[in-house]
Amino acid sequence: MTARDPGIDGLLVILTSQAMTQPTATAQELCRFAKVPGKPVLASWMGGDSVQPGEEVLDQAGIPTYAYPDTAAEMFTLLWRSQYNLQALYETPTLPAVGAMAARARESAEAIVAAARGQGRTVLTEVESKRILSAYGIPTVETRVATAEAEAVAAAEAMGFPVVVKLHSETITHKTDVGGVLLNLPDAESVRRAYRSIETAVGVRVGAEHFQGVSVQPMAPLEGYELIVGSSLDPQFGPVLLFGAGGQLVEVFQDRALALPPLNSTLARRMMEHTRILTALQGVRGRRPVDLGGLEQLLVRFSHLVVEQRWIKEIDINPLLAAPDHLLALDARIIVHGPDVHDAELPRPAIRPYPTQYITTWTAKDGSRVVLRPIRPEDEPLLVQFHGGLSERTVALRYFHALKLSTRVAHERLTRICFIDYDREMALVADREDPESGRHEILGVGRLSKLRRTDAAEFALLISDRFQNQGLGTALLAQLIQIGRQEKIGRIFGVILPENVAMRHVCAKLGFRLALDIEALVIQAVMDLAS
Repeated sequence: MTARDPGIDGLLVILTSQAMTQPTATAQELCRFAKVPGKPVLASWMGGDSVQPGEEVLDQAGIPTYAYPDTAAEMFTLLWRSQYNLQALYETPTLPAVGAMAARARESAEAIVAAARGQGRTVLTEVESKRILSAYGIPTVETRVATAEAEAVAAAEAMGFPVVVKLHSETITHKTDVGGVLLNLPDAESVRRAYRSIETAVGVRVGAEHFQGVSVQPMAPLEGYELIVGSSLDPQFGPVLLFGAGGQLVEVFQDRALALPPLNSTLARRMMEHTRILTALQGVRGRRPVDLGGLEQLLVRFSHLVVEQRWIKEIDINPLLAAPDHLLALDARIIVHGPDVHDAELPRPAIRPYPTQYITTWTAKDGSRVVLRPIRPEDEPLLVQFHGGLSERTVALRYFHALKLSTRVAHERLTRICFIDYDREMALVADREDPESGRHEILGVGRLSKLRRTDAAEFALLISDRFQNQGLGTALLAQLIQIGRQEKIGRIFGVILPENVAMRHVCAKLGFRLALDIEALVIQAVMDLAS
């Protein structure tokens, strides 16, 4: 009865050795009932040497046994945490907007960083930092630079009062430490005084050479919550992302979560869930909630910035103002690597980012444009649709036996196909946008899986029935061969059924050696890439 209760996720059986206790017989009886589908059964046989025979019975039956119940309870916690993390990792994320805008963002940010490094600077100004954020679609408050009082007043009047005046410096990152931030200035005279005050304070505290003017920006309504989003380098893991409660008291509250880039929407949400500030962001005491979906996408875009702009050493958005109707970066700080660091020495992210360099296009015989690109976790719904259009013959030729549609599209299976480590394998999909509906569809999938401790990799192809015999398989396999060369793979091979004439033809056309394995009744297709 207890095992069938839907409110119980697992069982812990505890035995305390007493005069009338039979540890071994009880263990044998437990083994009869311990097979509960989907629910772990743990045991704690207390009594030391006197219960050892019973523990051996449980061990042989595969029932984890612990000397003390609190240790077993801790194991339950670890099991739950592991399952929670796996569910988060394999939950299908939403797809952020990509395209030509992503390439322009990368190029624009690279130009800003290169210009600063060309001048021998490692500290980007606030204006430069905000331009990089804006390039990646992160909203920033309007900011203008003024090198004289009159320019500061003119900028403030153009924006409308009240305004904020901050130090503009190419060497100082923490402006508040040198009296470099004045808020809520209501008129032109207060702007003039602010300009002089900041110039004087910087000259006294660190030297006049660190003052290059001021920046002027509108005083944003402080309706919402101040957050911090940042990244710094870890000696082992490379870039590490930070999210949490921000503002001037960020070091006091210490409410933050860490993650490794790049993020998708699911990982961004899990990162937010590890902070206490999320409770407030969801809406408390009658206050409207923040746009959490928008915040997720902001974190995703920020993580892409971090992995793409490898010359950036540190980056902070503090505060990021999060309100029900908008997200706004009020201040930003970026530090880049100095001239003594070379490209080969730049830290790499612990998780390989999406390999955009392997995105190509192919034109079908009907003139339609097809994008050949690495697979993404977000492709799971498209793969379900793709498998739904495959014939039984196509499935049998690919998997060497019949495989039910329900098995092929099971979430647990597709997560292993879509969520891949690009260092260990590469999967390409042929992605076409329907010109009438604007919806995307997958026409084919090609995979290159590296073999451990070797320089070899196995390939596999699966093409939609509607697009077979049109050259798509040849295009996918040719791209996999090119990727294999760039990934320093020495040999690629595939296993083909003898009746799969079309696949044999594709391999022969691309230069594979074909040989019949008489014992296995399959054809081995092999190509050496090292030569």
